Amino acid sequence: MSVSFDPGPIVALALAAGLYARAVRVLRCRGRRVWVWQQVAWYAGIVLLALALFGPFDALADKLLSAHMAQHVLIADLAAPLLLVGLRTPVLVFYLPRPVLVTLARRRRLRAVFRTLRRPLVAVPVYIGVLYAWHLGFLFEGALRNEWLHLLQHWSFVGASVLVWWAPLEPKRARVPGKLWKAGHVLGARLGGMMLGMAFLAMRVPLYGDFYGDAARAYGLTPLADQQIGGGLMMVVDLVVMLGAFGFFFWRAAEDSDRAEQDSLGVEPAARSGTLAAP
Repeated sequence: MSVSFDPGPIVALALAAGLYARAVRVLRCRGRRVWVWQQVAWYAGIVLLALALFGPFDALADKLLSAHMAQHVLIADLAAPLLLVGLRTPVLVFYLPRPVLVTLARRRRLRAVFRTLRRPLVAVPVYIGVLYAWHLGFLFEGALRNEWLHLLQHWSFVGASVLVWWAPLEPKRARVPGKLWKAGHVLGARLGGMMLGMAFLAMRVPLYGDFYGDAARAYGLTPLADQQIGGGLMMVVDLVVMLGAFGFFFWRAAEDSDRAEQDSLGVEPAARSGTLAAP
């Protein structure tokens, strides 16, 4: 089993990590702290992307559908939200060099498009649309046969996942506000992935048999079992992410309610319980 080392993604990930380290250094020089949990989230996202793009899953992606599904799960369901958590304010403001920020600030149409795409009622359908479109037979197999199309598939998963997580995570704020609508937002996105995984489980014939054929048999699996493992993996990860997000947003909503009540009673911030910083 060989491991892929495509220079393009390697340079992109190295640049992303370098820009983040630079932003943390600039903030430290200005006397502003970037919490350890935030930095850990960013670099964990980078590691997961590297594992998906260069690790054993990439080497097996053209032989096992389940390995390809694992690759997509690492990229879209796990790495992208971790990167967004790591990028939140104050890092968000200092991540890109000033000339790049100035150029982007002048692109009003581009900013307007991004604002529209990250709205909850737009981001969820876009995310589900991207996910389902790439699993259509001709696009899925085309991505496996064409390296550039495969790369586009992976980065479109990252982009769609960032859009769908932007509204609930609110990276422009230093602290994630607790609003219960966010639980419904996450539910809508995750159900889309779970339904696709359920379809892989329910099918009685291999969906991408023209490409994978009997390659799975070399690993002790039938093509159908390989497909079902991939579908089950998608369902389990989506369920875990959904439950984790539900727990976090309900906990944060309760915490914000307590804060508001204490503020109304005139309780000093130092007297509150749980003063440790949280995301």
